[in-house]
Amino acid sequence: MKIEGTHTIHATRERLWKLMIDPDVIRRVVPGLESLEETSDGTYRMTMKAGVGAIKGVFNGTISLAELREPEHYEMMVDGKGTAGFVKGGGALDLIDQGEATQVNYAGSVNVGGTIASVGQRMILSSARMMAGQFFTALEAEAAALETAEITGQDLVPPQHNIFLTFLRWLKRFFRINLS
Repeated sequence: MKIEGTHTIHATRERLWKLMIDPDVIRRVVPGLESLEETSDGTYRMTMKAGVGAIKGVFNGTISLAELREPEHYEMMVDGKGTAGFVKGGGALDLIDQGEATQVNYAGSVNVGGTIASVGQRMILSSARMMAGQFFTALEAEAAALETAEITGQDLVPPQHNIFLTFLRWLKRFFRINLS
């Protein structure tokens, strides 16, 4: 299954790059990621809760970063297994400088097997798109917090990512509506 998309984040490409390769930030912004531990340069052991529809599970596996070209490109490979099945995939992220904003283009493919695959490709793709939206919304909040810390000279206070609020922010941007 292929997944691709574009998302614009209101942060410079350099600031965004710094965030996207920081394991502490990755822990906070990837939906369902419970643990992330570096095992070697660019490779991490992970535990993640994920699900599609009524089928949910805990996945253990690895995330690897490769082809890092600061601050414009990297590739990520994911390999996870759990009670609900397996997930294996990879993709590329390209950061396009737009002044004070950065356009992130992502494209990749993923193979899903086991019980989780029984819900169907369309539902899995819909869930993957929703998770991507949550990821980018949380990443934008991290970028705003970092910018505030740099401007004020105060310590960085990582934002709290409430999945429901993150989802509402994603809906707001997706449909360009005012939810206040």
